[in-house]
Amino acid sequence: MSRMQVAQLSAAGADFELVERNIPEPGPDQVRVKIEACGICHSDAFVKDGGFPGLEYPRVPGHEVAGTVDALGDDVDHWQPGQRVGVGWHGGHCFSCESCRRGDFVTCANEQICGISYDGGYAEYMIAPAEALVAIPDTLSSVDAAPLLCAGVTTYNGMRNTGAVAGDVVAIQGIGGLGHLAIQYAHAMGFHTVAMSRGTDKKALAEELGADTYIDTEAQDAVEALQALGGARVIVATAPNPKLMSSVVDGLGVNGRLLVLGASPEPIEVSPFQLLMARRSVAGHPSGTPRDSEDTLDFSALRDIQTRIETYPLSEVNDAYARMINNDARFRVVLTMT
Repeated sequence: MSRMQVAQLSAAGADFELVERNIPEPGPDQVRVKIEACGICHSDAFVKDGGFPGLEYPRVPGHEVAGTVDALGDDVDHWQPGQRVGVGWHGGHCFSCESCRRGDFVTCANEQICGISYDGGYAEYMIAPAEALVAIPDTLSSVDAAPLLCAGVTTYNGMRNTGAVAGDVVAIQGIGGLGHLAIQYAHAMGFHTVAMSRGTDKKALAEELGADTYIDTEAQDAVEALQALGGARVIVATAPNPKLMSSVVDGLGVNGRLLVLGASPEPIEVSPFQLLMARRSVAGHPSGTPRDSEDTLDFSALRDIQTRIETYPLSEVNDAYARMINNDARFRVVLTMT
């Protein structure tokens, strides 16, 4: 039987270890993907540190997977061998819970998560439920597509569902792995795009990415600066720092929304008075379904959205993960399987 390399975690807190396994066979409703690239996401820390309920080890993380269809289960007839596909955070749904019956698959009560519910993309091959697959357009390379299957769809899909329209002030808090994509999407959607970060180091980059206004939160009061623009219709909070999120709520305009995308277990502090008089709201948004991911990839190709990427071979997974988790990477890290 043919063999493959995977980077697995044998226990919470362990280093990644490269091991050989048999290449698995897909079940009736599954697809085997030959992986070409897999992004390393901050949410992979849930697996690395054992922070997700019910995790079983050993586990192969990775939910920004790009590759090709290698083998089909007997009941799968809508994908073709060799077709370019990806798998994102949303790794499958049950089709029968209340959310699924309403077509809201991303809130499935029994949702599977790629790299958590089953082995993910830090490997040469993986098995995924057929409903989790995302078609990748030929205009995007696998390396470029991989981060868009989490960081991309989270920002693009979150913003397009806020109700903001062209010309509205949309502020991006944080210019990191999510934020540098959010600025580009906001600009491409026609928003008055505001980038917010400490200091001036990222000002030129933010403007290059499409920011119309830059707020240096060390030199300016962010709330006052946003209100001088009429108040933000949306503030996209990409950095997982609830204190920073809490500090800008008053920068929202009438009907403004704080869109929370940076994941953290700590609470956001906001008073009822901050929300009531201007009909402000605080909301989160999950990444999206495979169809949402396809929309993200297509829009990214159409508007030439560029992810800033560092690539590492699978054999250097520990160094690559360290670059991401220590915030040394600018801005996304992708493993390659060539």
